[in-house]
Amino acid sequence: MTTVLEIIDGGARYLGKRGIADARRNMQLLVAARLGCSRMELYTQFDRPLDESLLAPLREQLRQRGEGVPLQHLLGTVAFHKHEFKTDARALIPRPETEELVEHILATTLPEELHALDMGCGSGVIGICLAAARPAWRVTLADISENALALAAENAELVGTHDVRIVRSDLFSSIDGRFDLIAANLPYIPESGRDSLSREVRHDPANALFGGSDGLEIIRRFIREAADHLAPGGWIFLEVGHNQASQVAEFLQGSGFDSIGIRRDLSGVQRFCHARR
Repeated sequence: MTTVLEIIDGGARYLGKRGIADARRNMQLLVAARLGCSRMELYTQFDRPLDESLLAPLREQLRQRGEGVPLQHLLGTVAFHKHEFKTDARALIPRPETEELVEHILATTLPEELHALDMGCGSGVIGICLAAARPAWRVTLADISENALALAAENAELVGTHDVRIVRSDLFSSIDGRFDLIAANLPYIPESGRDSLSREVRHDPANALFGGSDGLEIIRRFIREAADHLAPGGWIFLEVGHNQASQVAEFLQGSGFDSIGIRRDLSGVQRFCHARR
């Protein structure tokens, strides 16, 4: 009978031959999820035999991972800023850079009570994390995708931020009122980059990835419309693509924003822009 160690070894070799980075770690996480234990706990179960009821679904997940299905989709969850979120093909898989955006917002001196909007919320991770960290904030999640909003609602329930407001809107088309803070991680990949995306990224919804011919069409529209939905002194925080931050800063200045700043992510990329009205 196949043991835990044997399935990990064999699965890692299979994934490695198919170009999957960190193949062994991928396999360990798949096995750990199937066994209901942590990756570290696997080390105490290497000799455990696995019967066919466990091996069959593992083989299917292994096949899918080898074809480029994201590990997060197979696991169904992703860790993000102190919380565990559901993730699947309905919305963009949350990235570590977006965790940095959340930290940037929380480190900014802001009122104890405010009205915040997570625009283009996808799975809801930005707004939900803000609501969890700042319970006095009133948080609205908005997205054009009904599927993404359904996932965001599930995540709000999972994390316990039941009072977030969820609105289907094409940017600000269905948004009423003004906000003290608007955060956004909008599509910013140029159409020309479509063919260069990894197999894993191609499993994300296209409308969460592509921002027009230069990648900035949606961001430009967002900046133009955001000023009318910010309270006086309100802030916007944006995640942008590689080599886009200086252009976005120019858009912000041209739209009447001030206190404009650019921050690098942990990789040194100018990834985040913020501004004040």
